Amino acid sequence: LSTRFFPGFSRFSLKMSALQRVLANNEVAQQMIESMKSEISGIRQMKIEEWKKQLRQENSLLRDSVEKAKAQLIALECASGRPQIPIPGENVEKPTKVEAQPPSSEMAEKVPSAEKKPKKEKPPPPPKAAPEAPIDVGRLDFRVGKIVEVSRHPDADSLYVEKIDCGEPQPRTVVSGLVRFVPLEEMQNRMVVLLCNLKPAKMRGVTSEAMVMCASSPDKVEILAPPEGAAPGDLVHCQGFERQPDAQLNPK
Repeated sequence: LSTRFFPGFSRFSLKMSALQRVLANNEVAQQMIESMKSEISGIRQMKIEEWKKQLRQENSLLRDSVEKAKAQLIALECASGRPQIPIPGENVEKPTKVEAQPPSSEMAEKVPSAEKKPKKEKPPPPPKAAPEAPIDVGRLDFRVGKIVEVSRHPDADSLYVEKIDCGEPQPRTVVSGLVRFVPLEEMQNRMVVLLCNLKPAKMRGVTSEAMVMCASSPDKVEILAPPEGAAPGDLVHCQGFERQPDAQLNPK
């Protein structure tokens, strides 16, 4: 029959032929993949065996080296008279006795001397610190001062900031909590007694370099007044105490 009378049958035959070729090619590809897998597995196994063989050889060489070193060590210990104690469960061959020989000059240099080293003498204990002077009023540096300038503290309502002449080239800055007890006009040009060897300390941002001495009771606070005729810088002595002021009092 002519294909012109059955065009659909012709196209169907072509498709079947192409499908058969694809299936045949797929089968060939699968066979090639399996063959390659087998070859790769064989190569991997061969490499593993080579590595195992190499490791066995290296282990054997290491074992021989350890045994040789062990034998040399045992021989040296026997030569020096050190007894050998076998480990339970191991067959330890008794080493051949080696006659002890005097050590060579090189060995003598390497072997440390058995002589006892002289003991190091302990250093003498440090000298004890001199006892601290007794705490009394003689260690306080009291001086006469004159307030030459006074103002309210810019950051504290209860504090004055004074400039006080105490006989030094520059007046000292002093911060005092006297606002509630002494009016500002009574502070100006007032003669006072200062404690001058306190450690300077900041009070609300202003460094105070001394302290205005006062007397207080539960009801009021009054500034100590120096004797008549006293001048700024005069030293104040306390009866019954020798005046030996510290350079700076320890705040502790």
